[in-house]
Amino acid sequence: MAQALQKKVESPQSGGKTVRPFGFKDKLGYLFGDFGNDFFFILAASFLMVFYTDIFHINPAHVGLLFTVARLWDAFADVTWGRFIDTRKATAQGKFRPWILRMSFPLVIMGILMFVKIPGMSEGFYLAYAYVTYIVWGTLYSTVNIPYGSMASVITGDPVERTSLSSWRTLGGQMAGLIINVVGPIILFVNNKPDANRFILAALIFGGLALACYLACYKLSVERIVIDESNKEKVNFGQTMKGLTKNKPLMVFLVAALVFMIVFMLIGTVNVYLFKDYFTNAKALSIVGLLQAVAVFIAMPFIQPLVKKFGKKEVASGGLLVAALVYGILYFLPNLTATQFIGVLTVAMFGYGVFNLVVWAFVTDVIDYHEYLTGLREDGTVYSIYSMARKIGQAVAGGVGGAAIAAVGYHAGAETQSAETLQGIHTLATLVPALTLGVVFLMIVFLYPLNKKRTAQLAMDLAAKRKA
Repeated sequence: MAQALQKKVESPQSGGKTVRPFGFKDKLGYLFGDFGNDFFFILAASFLMVFYTDIFHINPAHVGLLFTVARLWDAFADVTWGRFIDTRKATAQGKFRPWILRMSFPLVIMGILMFVKIPGMSEGFYLAYAYVTYIVWGTLYSTVNIPYGSMASVITGDPVERTSLSSWRTLGGQMAGLIINVVGPIILFVNNKPDANRFILAALIFGGLALACYLACYKLSVERIVIDESNKEKVNFGQTMKGLTKNKPLMVFLVAALVFMIVFMLIGTVNVYLFKDYFTNAKALSIVGLLQAVAVFIAMPFIQPLVKKFGKKEVASGGLLVAALVYGILYFLPNLTATQFIGVLTVAMFGYGVFNLVVWAFVTDVIDYHEYLTGLREDGTVYSIYSMARKIGQAVAGGVGGAAIAAVGYHAGAETQSAETLQGIHTLATLVPALTLGVVFLMIVFLYPLNKKRTAQLAMDLAAKRKA
């Protein structure tokens, strides 16, 4: 039924010319989008804090405040940009693809500037420089990421094909993570200490790769679903928000995504200090990055058949439960070596990797549900609301991460940390993720309403509405 719907509502963006059906090129193009996004996103998420604390010598609590302010700003920038995109008419190249091409160049340039250290300046100068470059980079990131994320809902209307797009997007992010988390520590650290010159070298390399990926995303992707907007009434933002608040799947998913993003970002931040200080082996982060990517690569072939059989909600919640249980086990095993810790951690990474492989398909479902409830097709706005929740999660994680590292007694630049500080870092890296992932699991299981049966029904009901 969904495929029949797709043939009726899809039309080419190329002046009426026939376009190829959904296939491997679309998946590969969508993969390249997040591949490009995550070169700098993961670099910043994993290593920007240690760059600020150990190279700029900024107090970690001040860094946490910066991350909080920047992410809150980004959250509203996302909604503003999403709203702007929804007011634009589709061009011959599509509604979303042109913005990826236009804005990728300034985004990459600002990403490189984030990692430039001007020698001999005061801590106040470095703090101000960090604020300006990081906030501008985050704003430019919205101008690329919002159209990219919104585009999935117009590439195909089939729920299973959308799940494959979600999986390929996650694969793209994992490939970037594999490169950054495996190669990154080898480049960035000299004698277990971060090096300023190595950071700018890494930024230049990853920036060039990001640009190449954005161009591939633009070239390989096709926007097929075009809603006739010739008779579309102008809807103000208040009307849109009223419709969004009635969208229970969206509301539950937003809160779950926010909480998940908090813990996901916190894990990335704390792991640097866990391996650098607790295990005194920063380069072991390369192994963590490698195994995290391998876990996703192993899981990916199974996601589409599992979702087809059990549903998105069911598969995603199972992965969350596994991750929560494994982090709980790690908390009660404080004397593991770095190798043993990583071995057990791999199972948890597999669990939340499954969730990440499915999560973007949830977004397309709640966009469809919004259209079903309101009759409005507002891909950019709905996706930007979801992105806003993620940014708020990042803001909270940045603030909590910096404050938590400071609260356990971490001293930037110290040769060694106290035993109490090291134990605090271990708790932040194990018990906190266990409890938080458990909360997300309970929310998805008991509050999110779109199980397999209801998602299939939604596709059929929306097909009938569009046809009418």
